[in-house]
Amino acid sequence: MYKAHMKIETETFDGGILRVNLAGRMDAKGTEEIEEAFMDYACSQRSVIVDMNAVSFLTSMGIRALMLVAKAVSRHGGKMVLLNPDTNVRQVLETIEDLIPVHRSLDEAIRAVSI
Repeated sequence: MYKAHMKIETETFDGGILRVNLAGRMDAKGTEEIEEAFMDYACSQRSVIVDMNAVSFLTSMGIRALMLVAKAVSRHGGKMVLLNPDTNVRQVLETIEDLIPVHRSLDEAIRAVSI
């Protein structure tokens, strides 16, 4: 029986702000499972918050996916931020925090992407 490495869900807030909830291991296999849907969801809005709270592991493939999605959102005149990664994932994300801001609270993230 196949067990997915990653799950992706979305919710939309007032003002067209999209929250993408990621869960699982964002390794090569997990990233492959969600990459296309992640890009489609994120590019559907100009304000995107990626909730990383339930991501337990992040590799270079996951970072690559985050960077590609952030660039695509930016090309459409939008903003993308990351929300509340766990301690281990946050340490990995420090390498790209200048490019994709990381916030601890949903309120901070909403203010950061509000256009």
